[in-house]
Amino acid sequence: MAFTGKQLTTQLDADGTLTVQLNDKTWDAPKGTQVLVQVEASPINPSDLGLLFASADTDNAQYSPGKVVAKMPDAATRAFKARHGMAMPAGNECAGIVVAAGEDPAAQALLGKRYACVPGSAYATYAYADANMGFAVDDSVTAEQAASSFVNPMTALGFVETMKMEGFTGIVHAAAASNLGQMLVKICLEDNIPLVNVVRSDAQVKLLKDLGATHVLNMTDADYMPKLIDAIAETKAMLGFDPIGGGTVASQFLSAMEAAASRGAAFSRYGSSEPKKVYIYGALDLGPTILNRAFGLTWDLAGWLLTPFMMKAGPEVTGRMRARVMKDLTTTFASHYAKKGNLEDMLTREAVAMYNARRTGEKYLVTPGA
Repeated sequence: MAFTGKQLTTQLDADGTLTVQLNDKTWDAPKGTQVLVQVEASPINPSDLGLLFASADTDNAQYSPGKVVAKMPDAATRAFKARHGMAMPAGNECAGIVVAAGEDPAAQALLGKRYACVPGSAYATYAYADANMGFAVDDSVTAEQAASSFVNPMTALGFVETMKMEGFTGIVHAAAASNLGQMLVKICLEDNIPLVNVVRSDAQVKLLKDLGATHVLNMTDADYMPKLIDAIAETKAMLGFDPIGGGTVASQFLSAMEAAASRGAAFSRYGSSEPKKVYIYGALDLGPTILNRAFGLTWDLAGWLLTPFMMKAGPEVTGRMRARVMKDLTTTFASHYAKKGNLEDMLTREAVAMYNARRTGEKYLVTPGA
């Protein structure tokens, strides 16, 4: 039996033209451990935007029903040469009803159930998924609640597991008022892990403090750096996670860690010997990462991505993480959306301007069947 509907694709051509559009598509019956999910809800995460629009000029794009045509900067066009001419599906995660399944017993057991998964092609009427790479949710859990059950929850838990695996005892997190950041606050409170949250406004400070966070700093304050040093000295948080990427956030974290670690210590021309590390896990700022080397020589700067982390952590750790997400899906790992729209709605000028701005508290949910 075949299923018909719409699927979104994003294509970058060699001349810098980026075309994001809806296409008619037919899905054949799944095989083996595959299932076919009728997509009910799929969030737009920052990781999705990198594929959808990257740094394209969406303000001056051409908008028509079910289609956006924009221009990509020359440097980005060259950097993404490997994807030229490829019509790529998008949408990392979703929740929906399994309407067809392969012959494998694990797939057959999911027929008719609401399934949360990471197909990578969720902005569509249907999506293929693997029966072993997601989980069925209780009837009491809505598609909206289950839609964001992978990327943000598993990433937040992955930060904590990374901290434990690498021998650190506390975390510093930038852009911490995000949906993911709020989950991290709740996890660290539950697990008694020191957490320093860095945000951009007093309203975001209040938001996290209302959740119970103790260390919340506004990076726009004149005394931000002294406060950051004091917070790190108090918490011993020597592991940072930065979703901004461009600019000096990582450098500020490392400098503050060095200053905190050096308090009361004997002078060393090589700086503190205490390990200090910052992971960049996003690109909210597409500019260069700037390091002002004022933090000695015992430090690391690296990239962090969920899938490689899960492969490194192994099935026992990732299984434990998934079980925790399932247990606390409507509490600790609850997501909230500022706007919802179907596949056509998500490609309107108004919707693109909203979710592509990547503002805190303005998460967009795609509901293909609405």
